[in-house]
This record gives sequence, C-alpha cells and structure tokens, in this order.
Amino acid sequence: MAETYAEVIRIAVWSLVANLLLGIVKLAGGIIGNSFALIADAVNSIGDVMSTVVVLIALHYAQKPPDAEHPYGHTRAEGIAATNVAIVIIISALYVGWEAMQRITVHHGIPPGWTLWIASANLVIKETLYHYNMRVGRRTGSAVIMAHAWDHRSDALCSLAVLLGLAMISFGGPRFIWADEVASLIVVAAIVWSGVQLFRSSASELMDLQADPEFVEQIQAAALSVEQVENIETLWVRKSGLEYFADIHIEVDQNLTVAEGHRIGHEVKDRLLNEFPRLRDVLVHLEPFPHFHDAVEDVS
Repeated sequence: MAETYAEVIRIAVWSLVANLLLGIVKLAGGIIGNSFALIADAVNSIGDVMSTVVVLIALHYAQKPPDAEHPYGHTRAEGIAATNVAIVIIISALYVGWEAMQRITVHHGIPPGWTLWIASANLVIKETLYHYNMRVGRRTGSAVIMAHAWDHRSDALCSLAVLLGLAMISFGGPRFIWADEVASLIVVAAIVWSGVQLFRSSASELMDLQADPEFVEQIQAAALSVEQVENIETLWVRKSGLEYFADIHIEVDQNLTVAEGHRIGHEVKDRLLNEFPRLRDVLVHLEPFPHFHDAVEDVS
C-alpha cells in the first residue's frame, strides 16, 4: 500500500500543479481579454486545485496507523474531505452561473483572438491529463485517480465549450457576444454535475458501500482455497479511502476443536491480507458446517 499511496500522491501533485498554472493563465486571460467564459473555466481549475489539496492532506492523514481513539485507522479522512470540497465546488459554480446570467443582458467588449489560444491549449492539456490519470488509475485500482481522470475529461469538454463560444464571437462579430456567457453557463453546469457526482460517491463510501462485485468474488475465491474451509456464509467488503475492510463468515467442520478452527481462521486472514494489499484488515468469524439451518432441512 505504501507504493500505491506514493504513486497516487505523485500524480495528484502533477494534477495540482497543472490546474494551478492553467487556473492562473485562464483567470488572467479572462480578466484582460474580457471573457467571462474563461473566468468561469478558471474557477473550475481553482476548484480542482482546492479538491486536490484536500485529497493530498487526506491521503497523508489516511496513512496514520490506528490509535486508541481510531482503532479502525484514519482511511475515511479522504471521504470526509471530498464531501466538503464537493459542496464548496457546487456553491462556487452556482455563484459564477448567477453572474453569467446577470451579464448576458449587459453590453461588454469582444474578447480578443488570443483568448482562443488559451482555450485551445487548455483543451489539449486537459485531455492529455485525462489519458495519463486513467492509465495510472487502472493500473493502481485507485478510485481517487480515476475520479481525477474523469474530472480532467469534464474540464476538457468545458474548454471545448469555451473555445466554441469564443470562436463564434471572433468570427461572427458583436451579434454573437452572448456566446461567451452561454459557454460559461455550460461550464457551470458541468462543474455542478461533477460536484454532485463527487458528493454522491464520497457520501456513499462513508455509508459503508459494498465493494465492487468482482473484487468481492476474488476475495471469496481466495478464502475458499484455504484447506478445510467448506463454505462462505457471509462476506462484506467495505471501501474506506484507498483501502478496504472485510468481514467474512467461514464454515468449517463442526467437529473441529476451537484451536483448530482458530488456526483456520488465521490462515484465511493471512492469505487475504497477503493476496490483496488494499485490505487494511479482515475480521473472520467461524460457523459450523453443515450449517444449523442446513441440518434442520436435512432432518425435515
């Protein structure tokens, strides 16, 4: 897990630097070039910087070992931080959207042609970051990096909307001046959608969302491969940050001694922790085999 955390943090830092530089350039270009669409896109990048900073802090905190007050560790710090960031992003986007609507009916200058180059460069950079983050996310299995990847793709689409709006103004003249505000409203809608999705995913994680079925099946197969494990009665795998906690009920021969059952339980736990590094802990509970309900059905 140390290597996974290191790689996730490294790519998050790269995303932070890229978003910060892009945000500064777009904000300056929007103010100087009189383009509210670029300003809205800059707010998007600044929001990404905020979320990345919080994620980095949460990832650092999540690696702290368990203590007396937090016996399950601190892995949920990421989810708590993400929900708060999502709310801030949504509120900021709605404010920008309100300003854009107010500005539609106000006469203002035409953005110069060089603003097109800023929007074009941002589109290329964001699409490149999407592919890079997605490749790393798939390799590490990191939901955080996958979310960052789709955020970059969303930003690329926002940049495309800004580019089209600025192009309409540049080639169509003053009669298309409204396209700048319309493009900014499209950006706002995309930011709000991303913020809502981020809030939903992080809130679900805080409510002990079950892991992906494929991952659960892999854990079950590994547990069943341990000698003398007859069946799996219950398997709960909840996600917490980049890591997981598993609760598993295994069925063993009811005639075994307590010591033998205890040994098998430890073998299951050790195998799961060794085969799945993202498992922070595994709680193993023993059940008799055949199960009590099975025995009743056989008698009846």
